[in-house]
Parts: sequence; C-alpha cells; structure tokens
Amino acid sequence: LFLRSRIEAGRVSHVPPLEDVVVAVDPPATSGPEADACGIVAAGRAGEAAYVLGDASAQGLRPLDWAGRVVALARTAGAREVIAEANQGGEMVRQVLETAGCPVPVRLVQARLSKRTRALPVATLYEQGRVHHAGAFTALEDEMCRFGAEGMAGSPDRVDALVWAVWALMLDVRAVGVRQL
Repeated sequence: LFLRSRIEAGRVSHVPPLEDVVVAVDPPATSGPEADACGIVAAGRAGEAAYVLGDASAQGLRPLDWAGRVVALARTAGAREVIAEANQGGEMVRQVLETAGCPVPVRLVQARLSKRTRALPVATLYEQGRVHHAGAFTALEDEMCRFGAEGMAGSPDRVDALVWAVWALMLDVRAVGVRQL
C-alpha cells in the first residue's frame, strides 16, 4: 500500500510554516510486553500538503505512560488537538489523556472500516506527492512498507496513528465510515 520509493521521494529537510498540527494516537487495548504498540504520530499541514513531524509510538506501556508520550509530543509539535481512536476504551481514552495533562482538546474517533480501507485515501495522498516526512522515521516507515503485505504479523499501530493524523488534516470533510463521538 505504501512504497518506500514514494516515502523517500517525499522526504524533506525543511518544513514550511504550518497552518495546522495534530497528534493522533491509536491506544492499545492492553499493556505489558506482549501488548500491541501504542501508535503516536504528529503531523502538520501547509497548503495542500501534510508533513509527518514525529513518531513517539512505543510498545508495552501502561496507559499513563503512553498518554504522557502523547502529551509531550502535542506540546513539542504545537498541536491544536489530539485525535484518539476510541474503539478500545471509548471515553476512558480521553480521561487518561486529560489525567496526563493533555494541553489541547481530545477528539475521539471511532473506526468502522478496516485499517486497510481507512489507509487507502492516505496512500493515495502519498502517491500524489502530498505527504512528506520531515526526517527519517525508521520504525514507522518499515511498518508502512509491510502494511497490507501477505503474512504481516502484528497490528500496524504506527500506521493507524499516521492515517488518523493525515485524515484529520487532509480528508476530514470527505471522511467515509468515520463517526465522531
């Protein structure tokens, strides 16, 4: 779905002034070393382009630990809001982020389509050269390139957070199959 050549072609060393910045989080349903990673990605928009600014994703964190990472990235990136997938935890996700001191509003979103279906419009933006990586995000990019491949193991949590961030910045008005809570 995502090609390394497209990611490389869109890599930038300079980010123009951004009109909007969000942090997206795909929280895990459980914690501990065997749990899925918590996807945490910051992205911004300038004109018709999105810029991936940071990846603070991590595995095995307890709720307040991953929430602290979200809060730190939101502050560092200057985010206007946090987009949080609420399929696993609902309102509790917002409460954990607020308890951790989230400095911006938290918007809960509910995924009703498959991860692949939600990722397709974002992959199209990459193909159009409208998404750029401001630096190298090795773990995220490796997961992007494995995403959708036959035999991929594990949940693509970093990709899911990336998709929510780019969706919020670039596709929100045209989003299909996403219901805000």
